[in-house]
Amino acid sequence: MKTIDRIPTSKIQRATKLVTTGAKVGRNYLQYYGEKLVNPKEESKVKLNQKNADDIYDGLKSLKGSALKVAQMLSMEKSILPQAYVEKFSLAQFSVPPLSAPLVIKTFKKYFGKHPNDIYDEFDPNSVNAASIGQVHQAQKHGKKLAVKIQYPGVAKSIVSDLALVKPVAIRMFNIKGKDSDKYFKEVEDKLAEETNYILEVEQSQAVAEACRHIPNLLFPRYYPELSSERIITMDWMTGEHLSEFVARNTDQEVSNTLGQALWDFYMYQMHILKKVHADPHPGNFLISPDNQLIVLDFGCMKTVPEEFYKPYFEMAEKECIENPEMFMEKLYELEILRDDDSKEEIEFFSSMFYDMLSLFTQPFHNETFDFSDPGFFEKVGQLGERYAKSTELKNMNGNRGSKHFIYINRTFFGLYNLMFDLKAKDVSIQNFYQLV
Repeated sequence: MKTIDRIPTSKIQRATKLVTTGAKVGRNYLQYYGEKLVNPKEESKVKLNQKNADDIYDGLKSLKGSALKVAQMLSMEKSILPQAYVEKFSLAQFSVPPLSAPLVIKTFKKYFGKHPNDIYDEFDPNSVNAASIGQVHQAQKHGKKLAVKIQYPGVAKSIVSDLALVKPVAIRMFNIKGKDSDKYFKEVEDKLAEETNYILEVEQSQAVAEACRHIPNLLFPRYYPELSSERIITMDWMTGEHLSEFVARNTDQEVSNTLGQALWDFYMYQMHILKKVHADPHPGNFLISPDNQLIVLDFGCMKTVPEEFYKPYFEMAEKECIENPEMFMEKLYELEILRDDDSKEEIEFFSSMFYDMLSLFTQPFHNETFDFSDPGFFEKVGQLGERYAKSTELKNMNGNRGSKHFIYINRTFFGLYNLMFDLKAKDVSIQNFYQLV
């Protein structure tokens, strides 16, 4: 893979790159409208989506950082984005062009104050894995094989300016209106700032690994604070296969079920017992070990679940609440889905919309066991998302809905469901995590 010798770090450089990308997208639309006059078929729209996805991703991957992280987050919204965007943006999870070896050494010395060879017995300046915020290198010390994650230069300082550039696109995509919309962007900004703080990530990684080590079929790397800094993390090298690569070849249903149960227990234990959850559940953060255990990586994005959100959120997921109109409406207001200034039309529309969504999406919680390999369930989820994505009514209403905590909690569940479906896990015991307390 081609390497990168420099990353635009100033506001002007990064804005210029995005403006250039925007110009390419504009040309794609002009070409699309021209072709549509002579060929009004659906293939023209598919071609447009593919070109736009390619150009946007190519622009973001050279910027790295927050802009690319947002693309990674969007790749998990499979019911919102066209498939071309989902496929292209998902590359941001673990496959982007890495920094060149000279830039790696320069960056390491800047962050650690020493050459890597002064820290480790061996250090490979060629990356083995590159993602949105940092890339991973292999090293050795005292005969121990290590993974060294190095943050890209300028990422932490560009969060605010990057999000300011992405904000107009997000507002249009999710139809967000009103001054209260700032709370959502502040939530994303704060979480991205935490993800660039590698000292915090090491602390969170050690805490979660210790709290969840007893869960069967889970593995965590050991972290080394003395070999880490605010922009560098050193941990054990974990031998395994990326989850997405594993599921592409696996044919053993029993292994799928075991891994699915481990993944589900891990998330439910965090959510209900720790009240703090690994809010970045994409395939790039999970490996499958040679003996078919689930290896969990990267605890940079951890979301605390405050009690005032946790209680109504899970109460609203209960079947008794969904089927009780008065109680259901109460929770919609409590979770800021409905607002005091809503019109009668907005109240009716969003009440109906969230009833449809929750009746479907909470089905796993209404059963003792659930079959996450069932394509019918996920087709219904996709169809429901597509239906509301195309809703002209929704486009004319204020999409500024829900507590700010929904952003990462919903992202967690969408990502978890997708991973469970990828694993094709069957007969998953929904309440099994209670036995692990």
